[in-house]
Amino acid sequence: MDKIKVVCPHCGQVNAIPFKASYNKANCGGCKGSLLDTKPIQLEASTFDHHLVNSDIPVVVDFWAPWCGPCRMMAPAFEEAARAFVLKARFAKLNTEEHQEPSARFAIRSIPTMIIFKNGKELDRVSGALSSEQIKQWVGQFI
Repeated sequence: MDKIKVVCPHCGQVNAIPFKASYNKANCGGCKGSLLDTKPIQLEASTFDHHLVNSDIPVVVDFWAPWCGPCRMMAPAFEEAARAFVLKARFAKLNTEEHQEPSARFAIRSIPTMIIFKNGKELDRVSGALSSEQIKQWVGQFI
């Protein structure tokens, strides 16, 4: 049986779970929290690479800042889009004001910018606020 690596959105532990088309239940081996949680996780400079390189599913990162109006407007759409990709993609947010190193490393010039990563490598990026449907369509290309 094939397994996929998934980083727990609650404690950060890497879990190997059986690959399935859909899941009714999947809990972390460490904290017992649900791996099915789709609420975007808050990344920090210290956790950024851990989530990207230890996940077999794509990781969609929203680079944002609290003072950015379009970022705040897009936040509900980002959360809504995340619900459509249970264990198909992990959605995450990185505050560019608080965690500048990853933003500089990936040459973030405007926000909001979303980058989709797979196996630690950038697959694509898009800048500007998108609707939930636009986000789902964009992410769906990489599933």
